[in-house]
Amino acid sequence: MLGTDDLSDVIRVLGVRPYENVFVSSRIRMGGIDPFTLGCEIWGYEVGGELRAILHNGANLVPVNADAAALDAFAAALGPLRRCASIVGRAEMSIGLWRRLCRQWPAVWDSPREVRAHQPLMAISSPPTVTPDPRVRRVTMADVESYFEAAVAMYTEEVGVSPLDGTNGYRWYVERLITQGRAMGIVDESGQVIFKADVGSATSSTCQVAGVWLHPAYRGRGLSAAAMATVVNLCREEWDAVTLYVNDFNARARALYRRVGFREAGQLATILY
Repeated sequence: MLGTDDLSDVIRVLGVRPYENVFVSSRIRMGGIDPFTLGCEIWGYEVGGELRAILHNGANLVPVNADAAALDAFAAALGPLRRCASIVGRAEMSIGLWRRLCRQWPAVWDSPREVRAHQPLMAISSPPTVTPDPRVRRVTMADVESYFEAAVAMYTEEVGVSPLDGTNGYRWYVERLITQGRAMGIVDESGQVIFKADVGSATSSTCQVAGVWLHPAYRGRGLSAAAMATVVNLCREEWDAVTLYVNDFNARARALYRRVGFREAGQLATILY
């Protein structure tokens, strides 16, 4: 397990692929690498005394810069006790770690709810290539009820389960996004959120957009590209690059993002439990 003395080395490892590592970089930027402040452990893999790879060992299990030897070591250390809800990261690393765990402890690891093996990572660092929708804005706490309903609908549709678990944690998360200015959407005349997108993770130069959702009644009208163009513009007021990732089978979404100006910059994968 790594500690505060290893912070500079961890930042160096994360910087090898900054777009792919936005999630872990964002968490460490806010909470450091002390388990008490971060809320989980960061493990390291060294070669000749030099840190080469890390593992974010929390609700999301995220290998970073891990080769075969590092994945072997991480799998052995994790063992037959699963605490995570997902394994996510660069495709060959997350899938590689999962397969190693399945081979050694299939009863524990070989029963995921879903495997999303091919998720293109897309990025844009220039103005969007379509005309933005001026209705998209940063939402405020005055919009919280409708935005929360939209966020729950998005999560349930995307992940396949409801985020509501009786702890009120998801509502707290949504409210934090709003108060941080990281929640964007279109609110119609009746006060209903019909489009939403969030900045889920961010470093000093790069953000990752998540939670993109359009109300079912408005789908098929060609609204999403213009709405996403505004999201890009709002994000680029603060960050140089805007990233997101999408399932490879979602051809419509991939085409939409390419139309806005996003280009593929990597390949992620997610194993959901």
